[in-house]
Amino acid sequence: MPSLLFCGPKMAACGIVISIWGVIMLAMLGIFFSAKSAVLIEDVPFTEEDIRSDKNPPQNIYSLYNQVSINCFIAAAIYVAVGAVSLCQVRLNKRQEYMVT
Repeated sequence: MPSLLFCGPKMAACGIVISIWGVIMLAMLGIFFSAKSAVLIEDVPFTEEDIRSDKNPPQNIYSLYNQVSINCFIAAAIYVAVGAVSLCQVRLNKRQEYMVT
């Protein structure tokens, strides 16, 4: 039977720690972008031409804030998936410690 184990215990533990940090960081960024924090205006991808050509510039920037917040939440979900895979790897490594071959 093929083993689903593809990384060692230290790499799996590192994956869990990085995933936890990524979920916390990106979830907070997503919340702050959805709240349209003025501190994060430098991270919103717009140009001066977007403001000049638009009749209602705040709505354009608000929609960009919302898009960036959705991207942050998607990235946090990917980190949750990576954390789940890492957790499975930790459990498989622990199970293999007790198996007699």
